[in-house]
Amino acid sequence: MSLELTAATAPLAEAAARIARLLPSRSPYGAAATVLLRADAAGLSLTASDAELSVWVEVSAMTHTDGVVAVPRRAFADTLAALDAPEVRLAVEGSRLAIRAAGARFALPVLDAASQSSPAELPPLAGTIAGTALGVAGPVAGAASRDGALPIFTGVRVRSDGDRLSLIATDRYRMGAASLSWQPATAPPTETTTAAAETTTTAAGTAAVEVAALVPAGLLAEICRQAGKAAAVRVHAGRDRFGLSWDGCTVVAASLAGPYPDRQLEGLLDIQPECVVELAADALAGAVQRAMPYAGPHGRVTLRTGDGVLQISGRDPLNGESEEAVKASVRDDHLTTHFQARLLLDALRPFTGQTVTLRMQAGLRATAVTAPGVDLTYLVVPMRDTTAP
Repeated sequence: MSLELTAATAPLAEAAARIARLLPSRSPYGAAATVLLRADAAGLSLTASDAELSVWVEVSAMTHTDGVVAVPRRAFADTLAALDAPEVRLAVEGSRLAIRAAGARFALPVLDAASQSSPAELPPLAGTIAGTALGVAGPVAGAASRDGALPIFTGVRVRSDGDRLSLIATDRYRMGAASLSWQPATAPPTETTTAAAETTTTAAGTAAVEVAALVPAGLLAEICRQAGKAAAVRVHAGRDRFGLSWDGCTVVAASLAGPYPDRQLEGLLDIQPECVVELAADALAGAVQRAMPYAGPHGRVTLRTGDGVLQISGRDPLNGESEEAVKASVRDDHLTTHFQARLLLDALRPFTGQTVTLRMQAGLRATAVTAPGVDLTYLVVPMRDTTAP
């Protein structure tokens, strides 16, 4: 067992941190979770995986001795993050991997590389998307459920439709949806059709790989955050796997099992507003925040439209009441709607600094929040009026 190389500290520390953020030590695999280091003439690759996720990161390095070793990934990431030396040297010394920087040495236990989990195979290429477009993945993922009792609602549904890639998530009280422009890849029409990556023949005689995956929400948000600065991100899809690759980094995640109510959720996006309100997102969020101390035990605030204003109020028998008017453009009928303040603030947060449009429907039908130039639609379901007779 051998390995020796020299690498710049900052990119190596960033690579180790990426893996640690995607595969945290609180996973079922505990503190023994490892990262596999493979050094050869091409440089250094870092690989980590568990039953649900596989990550590869490539780092430039000067390899002195080829080799493969496994070390605890959290300790490896923490050690590199604490170094301020511009360069670091890694070398196997007996049963330890020594990390050497100017005047310092750290030694991590070398684990059995042969016993580590094998990484998942990278699924077929489905298309390419700009990294900046993936910025909406976080807000969409934020609408997913955190209740493991209904696993399908803890994920983000990723689907392709021609030159659009859609993301959708819901916890049944709110929903985040985005439709992003992307460039589908093409493949020979003989490619095998699978459940999560199907093929359809185009007029040109090639077959476009279609994406239909359900990815854990928190994981997708972190992957897209890391990929957000890349000029181009490659999207991969397979029978039960979904992957993204960019700038020397590849992540493959297992798709959540279970049927997803695509048709029903898409129907919710067909908004038929009875009142349309345009106003500054920050002004509305501030008014809702100030009304929260008066929102009562259920955290309910009331929005009432008027001529040129949107009134935000809260009422609590113990704490009193509040009412505030925010300047707005109001069209069509006047409505009074009640929302849970926390969910309404979550809906407004992605549109900070923007002018938002609220398309409000009567009764308990969802209100849609959008903004010009933002590829995101956020739906919030109103609360019942418990004060009505």
